[in-house]
Amino acid sequence: MWGFRPSTLANLSFRLLFAINFSVSHLSASKHFQNETDCLALLEFKNQIYDDPFEVLNSWNHSQHHCEWEGHLSGTISPHVGNLSFMRFIHLEENQFRGEIPQEFGHLFRLRVLNLSGNALSGKIPANLSYCSEMTAFSLMSNRLEGKIPINQLSNLKKLELLNIYSNNLTGEISSSIGNLPSLITVVLSFNNLGGYLPKEMRLLKKLAILRLGGNKLSGFTLPNLVVLAVGENKFYGNLPASITNASGLVTLDLSRNNFQGQVPANLGDLTNLQIINFSINLFGNNCTGDLDFVASLTNCSNLTSLSLSGNNFGGKFPKVMANLSNQLTKLYMGGNQQSGIIPEGFGNLTHSSLMHLMFGEDSFSGFLPREVGKLIHLVDLDVSQNQLAGGIPISLADCTNLENLYMQSNFFQGTIPPNLASLKSIQQLDLSSNNLTGSIPKELEKLQYLRYLNLSYNDIEGEVPNTDFQQCKSNIIDWQQQTLWRHSGIGVPTLPTRQRTQHPRFESRRGSASLKGESQNYQAVEDGKNRGKLKVIILPSIVLPATFLVLGAVLLYLLVYRIRERRLVARFSSMPTRIDELLRLSYHELLRSTSGFSPENLIGSGNFGAVYKGILEKLGNKLVAVKVVLDLQKNGASKSFKAECKTLRNIRHRNLISILSHCSNIDSKGDEFKALVYEFMENGNLDLWLHPETTDQATSCRITFFAHVGDFGLARLLPKPINRSSELGTGSTIAIKGSIGYADPPKYGMGVAASTLGDVYGYGILLLEMITRKRPIDDMFVDELDLHNYVNRALLGQVYEIMECVISLVKIGLKCSEKSPNDRMHMNEVVGKLHHIKDVFLGVSAYPKNLEA
Repeated sequence: MWGFRPSTLANLSFRLLFAINFSVSHLSASKHFQNETDCLALLEFKNQIYDDPFEVLNSWNHSQHHCEWEGHLSGTISPHVGNLSFMRFIHLEENQFRGEIPQEFGHLFRLRVLNLSGNALSGKIPANLSYCSEMTAFSLMSNRLEGKIPINQLSNLKKLELLNIYSNNLTGEISSSIGNLPSLITVVLSFNNLGGYLPKEMRLLKKLAILRLGGNKLSGFTLPNLVVLAVGENKFYGNLPASITNASGLVTLDLSRNNFQGQVPANLGDLTNLQIINFSINLFGNNCTGDLDFVASLTNCSNLTSLSLSGNNFGGKFPKVMANLSNQLTKLYMGGNQQSGIIPEGFGNLTHSSLMHLMFGEDSFSGFLPREVGKLIHLVDLDVSQNQLAGGIPISLADCTNLENLYMQSNFFQGTIPPNLASLKSIQQLDLSSNNLTGSIPKELEKLQYLRYLNLSYNDIEGEVPNTDFQQCKSNIIDWQQQTLWRHSGIGVPTLPTRQRTQHPRFESRRGSASLKGESQNYQAVEDGKNRGKLKVIILPSIVLPATFLVLGAVLLYLLVYRIRERRLVARFSSMPTRIDELLRLSYHELLRSTSGFSPENLIGSGNFGAVYKGILEKLGNKLVAVKVVLDLQKNGASKSFKAECKTLRNIRHRNLISILSHCSNIDSKGDEFKALVYEFMENGNLDLWLHPETTDQATSCRITFFAHVGDFGLARLLPKPINRSSELGTGSTIAIKGSIGYADPPKYGMGVAASTLGDVYGYGILLLEMITRKRPIDDMFVDELDLHNYVNRALLGQVYEIMECVISLVKIGLKCSEKSPNDRMHMNEVVGKLHHIKDVFLGVSAYPKNLEA
């Protein structure tokens, strides 16, 4: 439930009373009548308040002067506020007001500041606010206002400096009358539904310094004299006009996520005050040599801290002049373009900068990765993945001791893994997959205690995994080759698979088929030699003792008949994916012992077809595990659900999936079919436990860092009863229901409709809202038309803004993902992008910390 601190609300609302005190204190004794009028107006204001949970309005009575009253305001704003004719400042932000803005505000002709932000006000913006000719600041952000912005009527506010209507439901175009507000310095209209073109009259706003329009449907372009131009995530298109350099005061230029195209003006560097340039995810460039010529002019921008050109169509070679950029540069994003050629050695000249984030992924760079990269000692993130880089991994990388994430996958790197990478004490993610690396895994890498993801798959690495098996890793999943090796103890030291057994399809075409054929022939020759040896042993006794075959045949027939039932049952699952088959197999009795006879005390959870038990396996060195058992394979859909989960384990591989340790396909003590999967036990419990603790101690606020894991592909957390038991729908798991109650897509729930990514997005949105509100989607409070989505949507603009702007953006993602109509939902790639941006803002590494809309 959204809560408020009484002291904070009283503080905020007390600003209104302070303003009254300020106004009244300047009146003479002859103004006594006016004071009495103010008192009566406030008492009438109090009478309109229907919710005062903290009883802080008890002081609003005749026992003391009204200038000493304090309060917490909710309900509707009384029209009697219009009687406060000497009012100059009104601060009612971050309360619980709802309803429409009273027209009577227009009577306050002395009003200078009106701040109604962070409430739940609805309706239209009153046009008669134009009578408040002394107004300098007007903020209605984070409400539910709709309709058009009455700019034509508000054009009388000649002294207005701040216009903030961020995050409402406003529609229509921005009127050309905005040019009649000559004092405007800041205009924030982000996250509404505004459309059309920006009026040319905005050029008349000579004082305009900050313009934020992100999250609308605006198009066209104009160039006022700005300090901040943030128009990310709109529908602007066309070329970036050369006249942009006339905005000489620009500090932030954020054009990300639009449809700009063509060449960037070569004289962009004339904007010498630029600190942040974000052109990511547009259509800039023509995939030709001169696309990045403008970078040379950016050497004039001595204060440049962030340059993002990723996700465009820039071609040509890596500009050597890039090494001469500002020594304050911390972020350089160049990935996802059409660049080719080598990365010049002069690239290392960036060592004089404070570069922390360097991204060159998804281009076509070739040659070697320069040794000078090791001089970038401040690097935290380095991405050179999905290029055509070759040669060895530079040993100088070990000098980048602040590195946390290193992505070098999908290149042509050769040689061995440098043991001195163990110097990267802060490394968390290391991906060297899909290269030509050889040799063994350096034992020194065991020392990387913060490493949580290591991917060495699709290389020529062989030999043994270091004895300690990376037990310092916080991750449970380490990708070696085409399969995933799960870390456990008590089984001995596993050996890496050889090349001829696993080969990435990408390398079959890249390296040619000749080498693979030779390897295959060599492997076959060894096998043939073994077979010939066996034949010699068998043929000799067949000549001397022919009767032996009759005895062996009789015994074999007896065994086949005796076990034919078990073989038929097991055969149904004999096609289990390779990833499953290569795991340790356990018997029914071993699982029975490990769970104390599937004791109810060890039961973790249960579902429609199965249950999950906690157990200790001796074969795994007394490791604590979770055993997922299919309880009734005869139940309609259970067998298919088990197969579906096994298929899932074959088709997906990710570091955030719970590690599977073993499986069992056997006969129980009653002679019935028995199926089970053994997973690593998550000792910290599931998300539900932390969101909805049973005890007060569990709810205590604490700072804990966990590495999230996803489990349960359909057996344990299912509906209590199948909705449809027809042959088409009664298949259980994600085959029929596509989710659990509260998380399933409402239009598809119970209909057996095929799964879709937008259906998954809905479930994700509901989960996100549950994490933020700690309300289950099936909470008892949700009756009739009220559900979690509507509950948060109603509370968002009126109550959430108190927390922080980042949380507002997070809530909006949850709401957008859980829209009833699939067409209105975000796609997951967009969700991921926004989450990364919110994270950057929260951690203080965003291109523009206050510009979440970009």
